[in-house]
Amino acid sequence: MYVADSRASTGPSTTGTTARVSAVAPTVLALGTVSLITDVSSEMVTAVLPLYLVTGLGLSPLGFGLLDGIYNGFSALVRLVGGHLADRGDGRHKWVAGIGYAISAACKPLLLLAHTLTPIGLVLAADRTGKGLRTAPRDALISLSSTPENRGRSFGVHRAMDTAGALLGPLVAFMILRATVDGYDAVFTVSFCVAVVGVLVLVLFVPGGRGPRSPERTGGTEQQPSLRAAFTLLGRRDLRRITVCALLLGLATVSDSFVYLLLQRRLGVPDRWFALLPVGTAAAFLLLAVPLGRLADRIGSRQVFLAGHGALLTAYVLLLTSWHDAALPYAVLLLHGAFYAATDGVLMAAASDSVPEQLRSSGLALVQTGQAAARFVCSLGFGAAWTLWGDRTALLASTLALAICAVFALTLRPAHPVQPVLESLS
Repeated sequence: MYVADSRASTGPSTTGTTARVSAVAPTVLALGTVSLITDVSSEMVTAVLPLYLVTGLGLSPLGFGLLDGIYNGFSALVRLVGGHLADRGDGRHKWVAGIGYAISAACKPLLLLAHTLTPIGLVLAADRTGKGLRTAPRDALISLSSTPENRGRSFGVHRAMDTAGALLGPLVAFMILRATVDGYDAVFTVSFCVAVVGVLVLVLFVPGGRGPRSPERTGGTEQQPSLRAAFTLLGRRDLRRITVCALLLGLATVSDSFVYLLLQRRLGVPDRWFALLPVGTAAAFLLLAVPLGRLADRIGSRQVFLAGHGALLTAYVLLLTSWHDAALPYAVLLLHGAFYAATDGVLMAAASDSVPEQLRSSGLALVQTGQAAARFVCSLGFGAAWTLWGDRTALLASTLALAICAVFALTLRPAHPVQPVLESLS
């Protein structure tokens, strides 16, 4: 389970443009509220699920890796479908996203009935189907509600609100586990109730339309939304390079759950405190999302995106060292949160500048699909490596793979100068 270039224009601008750049659109704030509530729900489950599966149900690291891969891989299978459906008509972005949120909410109480690998896998697959449907339409709404000059900031604000929920979720789960006898069942029940509130907020407060067309570059004549048109977007060199970067680096991005399990093993964290580990990542993400989004608007997202993976690489190296100081978990979780703050929203802001508005949701889904599919492979591979050779060897292999992929990503530079907002990850 995983928490995920706009440059400010250097040309002259009008007073009206300056005013628009300085403000975050109400749609972004409304979607941020939905994500905050939904992440409280989902992170309640995510915080306890690794321990519930590995300790409570006795799954091996390979079995957990399979479930974790399903958790991420199924969203990859439906992201293009969600993006395509959202692009087919004005106003569909909201309702496709709403269906996705509703599906995920309905899966929470089903975890009360699932106690073996197969039913748990089916529930997680359905939950990730909902996430896959909603993610691209939601990010397209954020993109279409923003200007190229403040897009990084808009995604940063949304991700910060989203992460506030990710910070609160584990805290709520921790308190429920300490206060109840059947702690896991209580967590799943409360999670469902919170998820329903998130769906209601989306329906009542998020506008349904695309918003006015922006004057940004759309890449020529308009294309009618279709799956074929979506795939032809990969013919654009800038988008293709962004997608390749996301895919390659995703192949070596170890799942959050495995990071927390590694920390628990290194430090001997008691089971009752395990749910608090994601709080460290969420707190760092929350503090850094907006500043790094604004930095990407100013200097370009390519630098910020790659620096984020540098932070992740450093976290892996710390986990491999023999350092046993009490500061180790704080350092690892800070770097882990910085990685997400520098990559999640920044990647979507960068991809937005390379996709025409009428295919915005489909184009973002292409990038998300490549990244999610890569992380699916990584979860399976890491779980298998842990089972066969141990956690340290598995992490060492992932660290080397991430270093190699990052070096290759550094070579993916534009062959010639283009519009600044298209340079970032080209």
